[in-house]
Amino acid sequence: MTQPWKPTKEQLIAADGKTVRDVIAPGLRVLFCGINPGLYTAAVGHHFARPGNRFWPALFASGFTDRLLSPFDERELLALGFGITNVVTRATATADQLSRAELSKGGKRLAAKIRRYQPGFLAVLGVGAYRAAFGNAKAIIGEQETTIGKTRVWVLPNPSGLNAHYQPKDLAWLFGELRLAVEAEANQPR
Repeated sequence: MTQPWKPTKEQLIAADGKTVRDVIAPGLRVLFCGINPGLYTAAVGHHFARPGNRFWPALFASGFTDRLLSPFDERELLALGFGITNVVTRATATADQLSRAELSKGGKRLAAKIRRYQPGFLAVLGVGAYRAAFGNAKAIIGEQETTIGKTRVWVLPNPSGLNAHYQPKDLAWLFGELRLAVEAEANQPR
């Protein structure tokens, strides 16, 4: 996928502290939740936009989408029952520039958003961010024991290209586990 334009160094610097609009609607099947927008993402105004971010390839490889979407196709997710938000809304060069207090406040804001929109699943992309945002130091990758209202909570690895702990095949497999749980939920009698 080619992208319409690449931000300049000046545009990246100017993106510090900016926000990116959520891709969200009531009753989604899954609301994917990043830690916070990076400067590249904020500069172009689309989620997971930095070249090398593996979110879009992981969605495709795991079967969530039938083709490889680009960040510029993000609104197409809504028709599939998926959306995107962030724990912390302000853009930074790296997620480690966020304080624990900021992540905790973001977790409270996110929980309120989940109660309002009531997705079937919340998928937080980053176990460290999830631990800080929700005060659960022992959280691991996968489904969590807690829910937010009726929303099931799932933690996936951060798909940033900087996260070398998980290779693309690992991300596809872990995203695929969530996809199977989403499909199983959809097939439950009401």
